[in-house]
Amino acid sequence: MSINGAMNAGVSGLTAEGGALGVVGDNVANTNTVGYKQSRAVFEDILGGALGAGVRMTRAQQIFAQGTLLNTGQATDLALSGDGFFVVAGTVDGMTGTFYSRAGQLTLAQDGRLVNAAGMTVEGYGANPNGTFGPKLESVQLPTAALKPQATTGLVINANLDSSAIVPANPWDPTDPGATSNFSTSMTVYDSLGNGHAVDTYFRKTGPGAWEYHAVVDGGEVNGGVPGVPSEIATGTLTFTDGGALQDAQLTGGGTVDFIGAAPAQALGFKFGDPIAAGGTGLGGTTQFGAPNDVSSQSQDGFASGALTGVQVDGTGIVNGVYSNGQKVAVAQLAIAKFTSNDGLGRLGHNLWTATRDSGNAAMGVAGSGGRASIVSGALEQSNVDIAQQFVELIGHQRAFQASSKTITTADEMLQDVVNLKR
Repeated sequence: MSINGAMNAGVSGLTAEGGALGVVGDNVANTNTVGYKQSRAVFEDILGGALGAGVRMTRAQQIFAQGTLLNTGQATDLALSGDGFFVVAGTVDGMTGTFYSRAGQLTLAQDGRLVNAAGMTVEGYGANPNGTFGPKLESVQLPTAALKPQATTGLVINANLDSSAIVPANPWDPTDPGATSNFSTSMTVYDSLGNGHAVDTYFRKTGPGAWEYHAVVDGGEVNGGVPGVPSEIATGTLTFTDGGALQDAQLTGGGTVDFIGAAPAQALGFKFGDPIAAGGTGLGGTTQFGAPNDVSSQSQDGFASGALTGVQVDGTGIVNGVYSNGQKVAVAQLAIAKFTSNDGLGRLGHNLWTATRDSGNAAMGVAGSGGRASIVSGALEQSNVDIAQQFVELIGHQRAFQASSKTITTADEMLQDVVNLKR
């Protein structure tokens, strides 16, 4: 190699190591950037005839190793644990389209859209009325209007009725229920407008293994009733085996209610467990054992109107709207994109990547399927930069830069010696 060749090789070393220092500096600067993936400088030698002509940095290779997950407790913070990317749509630096990100710092926009820190809309699969999700990718948007109320159609009461209870002396009297029954429980039911009404259910023993129930509401809440006077809306019988299991449950009267101002003839079905007569065990709900009267659980399927108060995302990416009435409604399932070559993705900045010919097309799916990452709600994936490792590399590139500069200095001195030979 000539002196000029040595000098050129030294220059190539300065250029390559300077580029590598830029890569390390970029990594260090993004140590606290959520979802950031570090890069490393890739070098190759340059052949000049029979001898080497130096070095060049061919590219900065992206390293998609998993970053540490940091719990934040924020419901809209999402982290990916595994391979894959969130899908976002919008405009960035004049480019409009679909992009990919590991940064899950999401917020709920004023119009109900789920957006990232740059205001780009997160993409997913919209929910169908039957609880499934459609095949088409669309923006995830929660309805901001009040949730429509749902009228109660069924009540479930699981209780134990004391087998040693005594049959009341007086017949059932809805105007004096406490003295003509053995036990009672109360539950709020909702009409078609979402108004709540207290329904009191009284249990009265009628003989060994035989009970009847009576459901009443205040007469001032139903058409034709008298305020302050209980109005009976349903009555039925419960029979038990000698082992305390529920043999049968029958509705013998009523079963509908006509609340004032609401839809007429609202049906109310009462369920007390799994009676043997219906193919059950008789032990999965209401029983008659030698224990005090007690309700173990009760529920009804109606609810009042509610306002959107927040969002909740589970491990499979199902996005639920959380409402002030305690209801959760699934609105979408987040899409997760997977690529044949993550390293081939084009880096755009703003915590975004774009698909390229080298990466291949995005294979869309949901979290946890086909090798895709699972979603951790209330957490963020930190940068995968190891700051200690970067400092080691920084020192190494600095030493190589100094060595290359020394090559140039030495070649310059030799060239000066040659010039001095002419004098």
